[in-house]
Amino acid sequence: MPEQYDQTSTVEFRPPGPPRAPAPDLARWCRDVTEARWFALTVFAVILLNAALLGVETYSGVVAEWHGWLRLAEHACLAAFTAEILLRLGAHAERPRDFFKDPWNLFDLAVVLSAFLPVVRENTTVLRLLRLARVLRTARFLPQLRIVLVAVARSLPGTLSFLLVGALLLYVYAMVGWVFFGHHDPGHYGSIGRAVLTLFLLMTLDGIGDAVHTGLELSRWSLVYYASYVLIASFVLVNVLIGVVITSLDEAREMEKAAQTGAQPGAGAAEVPRPAVGPPDDHPLLLARITAARQALDALERDLVRSAPTPTPTRLAARTADAPAAPAGEAR
Repeated sequence: MPEQYDQTSTVEFRPPGPPRAPAPDLARWCRDVTEARWFALTVFAVILLNAALLGVETYSGVVAEWHGWLRLAEHACLAAFTAEILLRLGAHAERPRDFFKDPWNLFDLAVVLSAFLPVVRENTTVLRLLRLARVLRTARFLPQLRIVLVAVARSLPGTLSFLLVGALLLYVYAMVGWVFFGHHDPGHYGSIGRAVLTLFLLMTLDGIGDAVHTGLELSRWSLVYYASYVLIASFVLVNVLIGVVITSLDEAREMEKAAQTGAQPGAGAAEVPRPAVGPPDDHPLLLARITAARQALDALERDLVRSAPTPTPTRLAARTADAPAAPAGEAR
């Protein structure tokens, strides 16, 4: 009894620590709200309402009669977008860098913050353009539209190369057209600018028939000129551009799948029941037993390899002759 009393008397009672900061709870609540389906639908509806307000403001009669209500609706949309950005920032309170790693978050933040800048609020044209940019935020809630926008952005380098090749092609054919048709058809080939404009319109095959007939009146070689131009400009280059866009679209789909997989790590593995494991104290003992068993098996395998004689054809024939015939029932 005295020993027990001495042991209990040495126990130190520490005062309770400071209360936990509400930041993790707030971040978890904001994360639950932003990941909810109703939140995405609400923001999507506000974006569509903002787009409808932009269209309504193009009617001067409606603006003159409902100016106050339209301004109120615009301020309500801005307040809703501001609340959305604050909730998304709160969801990343534990790791703020993750918020700025997402390009869509940066785009949304830039569009919302621009509306509060004094220079932007005083310029009606710039403010309307920024309000129009909010319509692009629908891509955040429409995966297919987001894939298309990402594909367009990724195809820009290839598109620039396509434009360079197309510009060179137009310049070369415009110079050739000015040389051959400049005096006979000055309305279309009188200068390099008119020739480029004419060939650019012919790239869509609009008016190619009239151009060919006019060229045949001058020379039959004009048929080779127009046929080669249409073949290269309207078929080869356009197909190259389509190939670049399709490749970028496939890359954007792969990026979207990778982003969805990374956003939900272990989602499929959570449904698979895991086998029950013992307490952590038994793990070293189990590892020691497994190691000893592996060493014993390795030693046994080495002994069997050393003691096993090398079979020869004569020994194999002797073993086959000495082996008793198995009964019919055991053969099966």
